[in-house]
Formats: sequence, C-alpha cells, structure tokens
Amino acid sequence: MNSVIYEKDQHNIVHLILDKPNAGANLMDNEFTDSLTAAVEKLSQDDYAGVIFRSAKSTFFAGGNLDDLFTTQKENAAQLYDMVNRLKLAMREIETQGKPVVACINGAALGGGWELALSAHYRISLKKDALNKGVILGLPEVTLGLLPGGGGIIRMTRLLGVQAAMPYLLEGKQFKPEKGLELGLINEIVDSPEAMLESAINWIKENPTATQPYDVKGSKVPGGKPKHPGLAKMIPIAPAMIRAKTKGTLPAPESILAVMIEGLQVDIDTAMRIESRYFVELVCSQVAKNMIGTFWYQMNEIKAGAARPKNIERKKVKKLGILGAGMMGAGIAYSSAMKSIEVVLKDVSLESAEKGKAYSKNIVDKKLNKGHLSQDKHDALLNNILPTDNAQQLAGCDLVIEAVFENRELKASVTQEAEAQLSTQAIFASNTSTLPITGLAQASKRPENYIGLHFFSPVDKMPLVEIICGEKTSDETLALAYDYVQQIGKTPIVVNDSRGFYTSRVFATFANEGIAMLGEGISAAAIENAAFLSGFPVGPLAVTDEVSLTLLEKIRKQTILDMEAEGKEYIHHPAESTVDKMVSLQREGKLAGAGFYSYADKELAKGSKKQLWSGLKDTFEQANKTIDLQEIKDRLLYIQAIETVRCLEENVLTSVRDANIGSIMGIGYPVWTGGILQFINQTGLPAFIERAQHLHATCGERFRVPTLLKQMANDKLTFKDS
Repeated sequence: MNSVIYEKDQHNIVHLILDKPNAGANLMDNEFTDSLTAAVEKLSQDDYAGVIFRSAKSTFFAGGNLDDLFTTQKENAAQLYDMVNRLKLAMREIETQGKPVVACINGAALGGGWELALSAHYRISLKKDALNKGVILGLPEVTLGLLPGGGGIIRMTRLLGVQAAMPYLLEGKQFKPEKGLELGLINEIVDSPEAMLESAINWIKENPTATQPYDVKGSKVPGGKPKHPGLAKMIPIAPAMIRAKTKGTLPAPESILAVMIEGLQVDIDTAMRIESRYFVELVCSQVAKNMIGTFWYQMNEIKAGAARPKNIERKKVKKLGILGAGMMGAGIAYSSAMKSIEVVLKDVSLESAEKGKAYSKNIVDKKLNKGHLSQDKHDALLNNILPTDNAQQLAGCDLVIEAVFENRELKASVTQEAEAQLSTQAIFASNTSTLPITGLAQASKRPENYIGLHFFSPVDKMPLVEIICGEKTSDETLALAYDYVQQIGKTPIVVNDSRGFYTSRVFATFANEGIAMLGEGISAAAIENAAFLSGFPVGPLAVTDEVSLTLLEKIRKQTILDMEAEGKEYIHHPAESTVDKMVSLQREGKLAGAGFYSYADKELAKGSKKQLWSGLKDTFEQANKTIDLQEIKDRLLYIQAIETVRCLEENVLTSVRDANIGSIMGIGYPVWTGGILQFINQTGLPAFIERAQHLHATCGERFRVPTLLKQMANDKLTFKDS
C-alpha cells in the first residue's frame, strides 16, 4: 500500500501527498519508508521544478507508528535500524537534489511529522487546522522515553544551536507556528489551505534552487560547535543538570544530549547514523516500553472515555458553583473560568470569596504582563467568576463542588444549603481527599446525584482529578463528572468509594513509610535521597511537611472514630509516634515554618533554601543504624505497590490504566516505571512477591503480599486491562 501519492501539477511541481490508507493520520513506519523511498527514486528520474509535501489528512503527520515501536525487541533492533536509516536517506536525497522543497503544514506536525517538515527548505503553516484548533509543532518523543529518530535532533541542533534547541529536544517542548516563525523554523503562516498552496508554488518559482543552511559550505552552527568557548563551558555540566532532574532514571534526555554533542563533531550523514543507534537502543529499553504503554495507550483510553458510562450523551457544564474559596476552591474556580465556565465562588463572607477570586486575578495579571494572555481574555476570565456569600446565587448551576474543610458536619451543612437552590438534575460533588463519599452523601436528598471530585494542589498546575463513585452514584452523575473534568483540560481516573479512595490511600503509605524509617533511627538524608534516586519528585519527609503533620494527626483521629463507629479495629502505624513527637515539638510542617525541614524567615535566613532540621539527628537518628540504600528504595516503592493491589482486590480500583496514570500524575510515583502496576509487571510477579515477603519479614504486617497477587502469579498473569 502506498502512503505517498506522487502528483505533478501544471507548474512542473511534484506534490508528495501524505495519505496513509485506512488510517486517520499519517504515520512514520515501514510502509511510509517504502513509499517515500519509491517517490525519491521517481524524483531522481524525473524533470521537476520543486517538491511540495502536503497532507490529505486533517493533520500533517502524526509521527512514528508506536504500535511497531512498542513491540520491537532487541532481536529486531537491526531491522529497525535499517528502516530508520532508509527513511533518513530518502529525506536527505530530497533536500540535497538542489530543487526547492516546501512543507505545507495543515495541522499538527509532531514527532516524525515535524522531522519530515524540517527536511524541507521552506515551511508554511496554517494558523488553525480544519477543526479550527491551533496548529501544534514539536518533538515530544522524550515524554515517551524515546528520542527523535528521523533526523530531528540533528536538524534542530544545526538550525538553532545546542542551547536554543535544548527545550524542544530534552523536554519535548511543543510550540505554535508563531513561535516557530520567531525561531526561524517556520517561514510563513497563512489562514487557508488555498493560500498555503499558492504561497508554496510562488516560493518554488522564485527560488529554483535551494540548499539547507547546514549544507552550505562554510556554514556555522548558531552558538558554535562543542569546541566553541561558550559551549565548551556548558557541555561538562549539562549531563549533571539532566541527572539532577532525572536522577538517572530516565535515559532519553541523556541520550538526546549525547546525540546533540556527538552529532556536531561529524558530518551530517554520520550524525544521522549516530542518532539512529541511540534511537534503536531506547526503543528496545524497558523504560520506553513502560512509558509508551502508560502515557500513550492507557492515556488515550482514558481520553476516549474508557471509564465513562456508555450511551449517555456528553454534556458541558455551563454554570459551576464552588463552596469554599480557600486554596482548593480558588484553584478550581480559575481552572473552570479558563474554559469559559460561569463560576459562582461562595464562602461564608463576601470578603473571603473575593480573596478566592484574587487568586485567579493574580495568575492572569502575571500572564497579561508577560504577554501570554490578551486583555480581552484576561477580563473575560475574571468576569466568569462571581464571588458571593449568598447561596441563592447557586440557582441554575449544573454542578456544585464543595471544597470546605475536612469536617463531616461542615460538609453536610453546605451540602444542604446548596441543594435547596439546585434543580433535581444538578450534580453535587465533594473535593474531599479522604472522607468516604457514601457517608458524605447521606447529607444529600439525592445521593444518586452525589460524587467525589478529588483535585490535587495546586489545582491550576496538577493535571489529574480522581472521580469517586459512592454506593448510590448514578451513571448519569458519573458521566457529567467525567465530562466536566475533561472540559477543564484535566485527566480523570474513576475509582470506587473507600477511606482515602485510591490516591490518598496509597500516597499515605509513601509518607508513613518514610516517617517510620526515621523513627527506626535511619538517617533523614538517606531516606530523602533514596526517594530522589528512585525517581520520586519529592521525598516522604518533605511532602509530609507540605501537607502538614497536624493534618495527618487529624485524619488519624477521624479514622479511629469512624472505625470505632463501624465496629472495626484500627491498626496503628509505626510512623504515628514520630508524627506525635514532631507535633509536640511544635514542628507541624511548612505552614508552621518548621517541620522535618527548617525554612527561611523562621529558622533560616531570608531567601535560604529549606534544609533538613538539624535536630532530627538527636531526636530520631541512630549513628550506628545502617541500612542498604536499595532497601530504602524498595520500601518506598513496594509499600505503595502492595497497597495498590489491595485497592484492586477491594474493587476500589477497577482498571490498570487508572492505577498507573493515577499513581504518576496524582501521587508522584516514578515516571520510569510506567506506573505502579507496570512496576510490578516489569519486576515480574514472582520476583516482586519474593522481595515483598522479605520486607514483610523484616518490616512488618503492612508488607504482607495480597492474595490477589499470589493468585495472579500462580496463574502466570500480569496486570492489564481486558
């Protein structure tokens, strides 16, 4: 099958039309490589004035075929290497034949699509695609544990220079055509496909010969090559800077940097082969398999509504009520108003509600001053938020979210006050992070319309929302909640009710395990560093300071009372005595200015970075207490994995995708793992069980292997959604 249609127009210009058969998008794979190679062969035998790359799809080019890459193993590495080099050779032949080549970018050009566009001498982009969405460009491969393998690193580095190219390669930063124009990567932006084609033809006529800047004899790379004094100073420290971010757990950024530097020290064709070798190595790595599986396949399933009830019409929230204008309520208000939702932000006083709106004003004022937001959009967003102390303003809301303190009586009170103003179709949601939704719904006259929407702080930056279904939550309620979360641009996971649900419940094991180790006398620095080296963004002691030790104490007391009321036994955690000791010392966390860490303005000089409290050594640490670094890492990784399996066992979790995505985006489980359950998969269930049994024997009952895990290992199963 042919993915590239060869057509010649009346101007003697060859149009290479990208149109993968039976597919919604163009993909860079064996079929495309064969098609492009055949087109190049035909070009070499043809008399033509120039070439235009254009797409018959609604997007320009989607990138590499991840199905092929995901299934590629080391034994297939040679075939992949040959395919990639054949593709590059075809692209090089097009750009070096001396005839002008134009890329007409009609929609998203990401990954391989942007690499193909870079092989053209002139790039024209639409401002908006066929769906009236802004065109997006870039090389996001690093976010999937890969690197651009179609010449993207080599061309971007030579066109922009090492330092300027770094954000787009090492971070996978995407950009709009306007930014591309500023960088010199886009030559022209037009408003219509007709104008784009006309401009392409005119440019070819006006430029009968063309050469890439990096193919011009004597050309210089912006910022210089590695031996240039400025660059030579940066190169030795760049790997250390990457390691500081990745802690050595993500090989892709390091490989990309290596290609950038090595590729500049040889000719471009040799550089292309260097890139191919690193690309194939990453494709075959377990980290890439983990990240592709989770951030591509499982994420796309969530985006497609895998956990959303079927056969229920999608709806948009037009008017949203928020009860409580504190940090969480204010963040939800901003995130919703950004998506043109009318927001009623209610608090006990108008002054408090206006303080909540000021949170949004502060954000948009900064964006306006930096030129990232127009005055019209700035004003529109603020006009979307109505601060009030009057519950009657909630009338007409499609959805109301309470974001008040974690107090049952208070939540019951605001629920009933709001419901008196709402229609019978309106949905009520609680932003609680720990309290069971079924219990909170008892305050509602319509428990079938009651659901949990657990946002993460800060709301405007955190991409995940955990949707919690109570025992009586209806499918219609879940569907609207799912639609709303996606409407505001966040990722939903759906779980069933339990104390702490999924994310808070598992996160607590991470914090408590770190605190327990400190109580055992293990060095605080060793605990925090082990977390960093495992790939956690924050150590357990630092994150506990963020949420506050008093909150842990309050949650524990409420849990004990609830379990006593239910006739259940509360099992005390070894971390609790350490928490109590810290609270008694008035070291309650970051907001108090003192916790496991010391903070500027209270115990440290103004402007100082936080540092571990020196008193930890005398209060908890034992000088003769030694423990293997891997043991600390495993305790932090395994305790969360075991609790996640328990959540599956208890039907709190109902899908592997929600577990994996939720663990990374919600609680900071290391990205390289692909998520908690994928961590167990890659370890191997028998090996995981063996290690967990060791931890159970040495650390206690909390590491006991769940029955579900033993059964799966016995049946030789892995964690995957059917």
